This record gives sequence, C-alpha cells and structure tokens, in this order.
Amino acid sequence: MAETRLLVIEDDYDLAEMLTMYFTSQHYEVFHADSGAVGIEMARSKYPQVILLDVMMPDIDGYEACRRLRQTSLTRYIPIIFLTQRDERANKVKGLELGADDYVTKPFDVDELRLRIQSVIRRATQESLHEHRTGLPTAALVEEELERREKAEIKHTDLRFVINGYKAYCDLYGFLAGNEVFAFTARVIREAVTAHGTADDFIGVLGDEFVVLTGAANASALREELFKRFTAGINAFYSFNDVERGLLILNPGTPQEKQSPLMKLVQVEEDL
Repeated sequence: MAETRLLVIEDDYDLAEMLTMYFTSQHYEVFHADSGAVGIEMARSKYPQVILLDVMMPDIDGYEACRRLRQTSLTRYIPIIFLTQRDERANKVKGLELGADDYVTKPFDVDELRLRIQSVIRRATQESLHEHRTGLPTAALVEEELERREKAEIKHTDLRFVINGYKAYCDLYGFLAGNEVFAFTARVIREAVTAHGTADDFIGVLGDEFVVLTGAANASALREELFKRFTAGINAFYSFNDVERGLLILNPGTPQEKQSPLMKLVQVEEDL
C-alpha cells in the first residue's frame, strides 16, 4: 500500500528524529523541516497528507506558518496538527481559528499522536474531503476551490486527466496494485506542478479523474512534464512479459480473451 506522507515542522532535532524514526517504522513517508519557512516550501513540493507543526520556531512561529499554508490552494486543505509546550485555552483557540485540525501539548504519548493522525485522515476521508488513495482534496473541496476561483475571478487553466487502461489493469493485477498506480500518478502530477506550476495551484481528484487548476503561464509545459514522468515510471507496475508484449491479455485461453493496451495518462478534452 502507498505510505502516508507526514511532514514534521519542528526545530527540536531530538524530537524530530524520534518522530521520524517512529513514524517511519509505522510505514509513513516522513519529511522534516527545521523552520517554518522551509516547512511551507516542503509542504508545497511534497504535498503531505498531514502536517505536524510546532508553535515555537526560530523564524516564523507555527501560527504564522499555518496562516500562510491556509492562504494558498496547494496547501490549503492539508490537515494540520499543532505541537506545542503551551496548554492555555487561548493558544488552542488561536490555532483552531487559523484552521488547525488538532492540537497536541508536549510532552505527548507518541502512540496517542499516531491515533490522532489516523483520526484526522479518517475524518477527512469519511467526510469525502480527501481521496483515500492519494490524500488529495476531492468532491466538496474541489467544488469549493472552483467556486472560490470563480468568485475571486482568479485566472487559471483547468486541466483534467484520466488513466486510460486503468480498469483493465485492475482486473488483471488487482485493486491493491491499482491503488499503487493511482498514488503514483498523483505523485507525478504533484512533481510536475512543483516544477512548472505556481504556489497557488490546486490538485484534486473527482472519481478516477485528476483535476489540476494552474496559474502557470505555460500550462503546456506542465502537461508535457507530467506525461513524461508518467511514461517514465509506469512500466515498473507491470510484469516483464507484459512490458515486452506491450499489452495485456485478459482471460487468456477462454472465449472472453481480449487484449488491452498498457496504461497511458491522457487529458480529458471537454469544455469546462
């Protein structure tokens, strides 16, 4: 299964190392930033599914980092859990008012923290806010972002992509393998947006369709980059024989035998 992406923004190296080791052992993909500014940039490039954010940091505090993360589309919908030494009610309220999803006071039990992270992810998934295979915004959040851009008259290019041959792949390899392909595609799109998009771009999922809202001056370069990355990596999800053959054979040796091309990422052409 695809690993949960966790970003730890914490300037205490001992605590950060402990969290990194623990959550890596729990099969998380962990990223660490030792300052608020670096954490914001890492959130934009790595697109974690959850952010653990320390309040007291050497450059900008956690409240300001949270405010900036909530200002741009690329990071607006990522769940944030504050980590702090403070336990006064006013500080908790301030964090929650800025859009934090939870608040954990140091010292904390790391197993309880893991359960809180799982709860945040589960809540977002159950409320159809985050797509379960990728952690990307979906359904209501995609519509909310489209409506926000329309009201604010934000100029952007609306790109939609689907994986041709995905159903046939799942039929042959199974849905767990299909989930890995879907997560891989999301990563390819995130990387392309990081390379060629803007800080206020948006990536979401509607069903099996990927949605990219970009303010990039050259949306074609972004599109070509993600096509290139997808093509370069997709063969790793097939057996050697299927790659050599260049197609899938479904139901071999039966009256229902049929062939299917290997998966390809394509743009959905429609008036949006």
